[in-house]
Amino acid sequence: MSRQVFLYDPPDRFVAGTVGLPGRRTFFLQATSEGRTTSVSLEKAQVEALAERIDELLDEVVRRSGGDAPVPAVAADSPDTAPLEAPIDEEFRVGTMALAWDGESDRMVIEAQALVELEADSEEDLADAEERLLQDEENGPPMLRVRITGEMARAFAKRAIDVVNAGRPPCPLCSLPLDPEGHVCPRQNGYRRSAD
Repeated sequence: MSRQVFLYDPPDRFVAGTVGLPGRRTFFLQATSEGRTTSVSLEKAQVEALAERIDELLDEVVRRSGGDAPVPAVAADSPDTAPLEAPIDEEFRVGTMALAWDGESDRMVIEAQALVELEADSEEDLADAEERLLQDEENGPPMLRVRITGEMARAFAKRAIDVVNAGRPPCPLCSLPLDPEGHVCPRQNGYRRSAD
């Protein structure tokens, strides 16, 4: 079966968002264009890492261009705070992600590939299997590929960090997330600390 690629070049909207209550949220990347929407789920840490890497890559593009690149230094003041487009039909769960800057078109390319279980007898076999999987353009796992401007990329990164930070507040003693009913704080020798 040939690889399914969900291509948005460019999307009308590309955002990170969540469904559910803090502590039980499911994170999504969602691309929308011309009446079609693709939603893929991923881990909170993946959203955070993607946002950080996007900002780092954009900063590097600006630095290397001497300020001539069409990339804003910071995200625009009018952020996209709208919820994800409904209904949210998950196409796949993200395993690996990649991003790059296309200097010819001044676009950021973001790829999110479906999670795939690889079986191998050794670390070397596993590395070989992963490399073959990444190189297999014809039969690889499903992929979301988005090409966006520097301005859209900055806006995506800002919203993604805001979404990640909108979760449960951290415990001031141990930094673990507080549930509404509190948590057993290791810094208080197992006594329950309330969310206040």
